[in-house]
Amino acid sequence: MQTSLRKTAAALALTVGSALCAQAQTPSTLDNVMQSGVLRACTPGDYKPFSFLRADGVFEGIDADLAQSLATALGAKVSFVKTSWANLMPDMLAGKCDIGVGGISVTTERQKKAFFSTAYMVNGKTPIVRCADVTKFQTLADIDKPGVRAIANPGGSNEKFAKTNYKQATLTIHPENLTIFDEVLQGRADIFVTEAAEALVQQKLKPGLCAVNPDKPLQYGEMAYLLPRGDVAMKAFVDQWLHLAQVTGEYQRTADKWLR
Repeated sequence: MQTSLRKTAAALALTVGSALCAQAQTPSTLDNVMQSGVLRACTPGDYKPFSFLRADGVFEGIDADLAQSLATALGAKVSFVKTSWANLMPDMLAGKCDIGVGGISVTTERQKKAFFSTAYMVNGKTPIVRCADVTKFQTLADIDKPGVRAIANPGGSNEKFAKTNYKQATLTIHPENLTIFDEVLQGRADIFVTEAAEALVQQKLKPGLCAVNPDKPLQYGEMAYLLPRGDVAMKAFVDQWLHLAQVTGEYQRTADKWLR
């Protein structure tokens, strides 16, 4: 019996050791990026001030600039991969991305399938409405009423917030994030709830729209970068790079450039 147990234990130890050795030999995303010289950054590119795809094909914004900085720290160049909010996670799981950027909200649902970097911004859910209607939509109870026409974009945390919280308001899922603010401005919808940073930027870009209490969001939220699940080396590097960007002032200078 003891001989049999020893053989079983030895076989188990060999199996575990082989698995650990194989895991150690598997290159991380960090290794792959440094060897290829390319950092593939998936981004929807429709979310000012984080990442926005211009008509000339150039991505701009806070996260576009910071992705360039991260790539430089890795000795690589960034290559942006256009995706959508609905396809962001599938593209990450399919190996099309080394990192996901562009104003990504930290959620437990996303955490089940991927890693997040350390959060770099607190950015809660904030309504944006026509300025004449600001006093009408001060609370979630004010929004979720019969006759209120709410709107949301598909595939991300804005849609989830709307579907979770609206029981009486009429909700429309608008497929184009770039034109969703015009729906409110032109009176075809009454309210859109998004992150405070986007609401503040859009009220500057579209006179007639106002963010409602952006300093007191309806729901707490954080922004972070999406990373391959289980890749501890890549997460550790991104977290350290982000820490240094914050303590040296690089992050704040970049954010101020796009938020002012």
